[in-house]
Amino acid sequence: MSDEQQQQPDPSPETPDQVVDQEAPPAAPAGGPLPGADKKMLAGILGILIGSLGIHKFVLGYQKEGLIMLLVTVLTCGFGGMVIGIIGLIEGIMYLTKTDEEFVNTYITNQKPWF
Repeated sequence: MSDEQQQQPDPSPETPDQVVDQEAPPAAPAGGPLPGADKKMLAGILGILIGSLGIHKFVLGYQKEGLIMLLVTVLTCGFGGMVIGIIGLIEGIMYLTKTDEEFVNTYITNQKPWF
């Protein structure tokens, strides 16, 4: 074997800058907001104002959780809505206090449905 064949670098090693973090939010377009960050304000306000109906969950794409919140409120004639409304209030405040990156990473990328 020649010296060139013996000293060929292994093409598979990755340098640290080539490794991609699986949990990182999608990259924002140059000068633009993160994809999904536009839902933060709407979901937060809906959670605070009408959280007992679960509309903020539907905005984020959590149909099952939104339906649970809506059905608890409707089927208990509003009595369960008081508890669900407090949950919606807490979630709305949490949405609005997170940075865009935290919000996208937690609720859009990783799909954390409750709190």
